Parts: sequence; structure tokens; C-alpha cells
Amino acid sequence: MTPPAARLLASGDPALIPGSELAVARARVLDAVGPTADQRRPFLELLAEHDDALVRSCLPGHLTGSAFVVDASGERALLLFHAKLGRWLQPGGHADGEADSAAVALREATEESGIEGLRVAVPAIDLDIHEVAPPGEPAHLHFDVRFLVVAPPDAEVRINHESRGARWVTAAELATADVDTGLRRLARRGFALAATLTP
Repeated sequence: MTPPAARLLASGDPALIPGSELAVARARVLDAVGPTADQRRPFLELLAEHDDALVRSCLPGHLTGSAFVVDASGERALLLFHAKLGRWLQPGGHADGEADSAAVALREATEESGIEGLRVAVPAIDLDIHEVAPPGEPAHLHFDVRFLVVAPPDAEVRINHESRGARWVTAAELATADVDTGLRRLARRGFALAATLTP
């Protein structure tokens, strides 16, 4: 079966569903293109077993959303050096009660990059579970729903306090960068999708 064509949505688009209905979060997980049923299962179990899965106090883990941000050409991706975790990562963060992980990814990408006019591609392209241990917090799991996000041609990066640096990287540069396997997988999927969406 051919996956549905990706749609690019801007902030405020009615297809980005506001609210805290867990059914919306579940639908985004089920619609994701790429992950297997086994990769979806822990996300669906989290949402079935924890009615607080959208808030960061939910332990041992909670839902997050992240963005593989590419420039308008689709040839470079934005990495941010996360201040707390001390690693190069894609923009992303906690759902904070928001059920639509596409909206979460778009919000976090906008806040962390400072780029106006970003658009998020739905459906999601990756699911990833990873442990984080920020200073002063117990180690916990992020159930991360990941999306491609496309920047406008005139994008200007203005990072916020959560990052200590930013850089645009090509696929070749990212392949040799010191990043985790989850980000490498996301990059492969993100660059492939971007090539179908950008001129």
C-alpha cells in the first residue's frame, strides 16, 4: 500500500488539532510512515495506560515531539547544541498537555530556532524512545514522535536559552557528525521526504 502524500501545515492550520485528547496523540502514532507495529506498540501502551502521558510529570516516560528542520532547498538540516544535555540534536520538546504531536514539533521548532514561517509535514516520519537524564531530574524516557519541518527561503536562526549553538548541515556532514543512531535514522527519512517536497 502506498503511504499517503505528506501535507505541509503552517501554525494555525485547522488540520493541527488543539487540545489534550489522547485519541489525537494515538492517531498521530498510528499514521506515522516508516515505523513498524512493534515500534508503535510502546507508544500505544503508554497512551492506553497513562492518562497523563502528555505531561512531563508522567513517569517512567511521556510523549514528546521533535522536528527535523530542513532549509527551503531540502539540502541542509538544522542541528542545535542542547544546553542541558550537551549534545547536537534536532529541535523538540515536551508535549506539555498538547495531544497533537505535529503541533508540538512545530511549536518547539519555532521556539528553539527562532525561525518564523516554518511548516510541518504530516504524517510523522519516525518514532523514537530514548532515555534522558537532565541535571536535577530523574532519568526518564521520551516517547518522541518526529516530523519533517520545512523552513522558508529567508530563514534566520535565532536560538533561545535552551541551546548553546546552531548549525546547518548537509546529509554528508550529518553522516559523520557525533549524533545518535535515532537522529541518523530520522535524517535519512527526513532528507528523503524533503526531496519530494522541495524544488
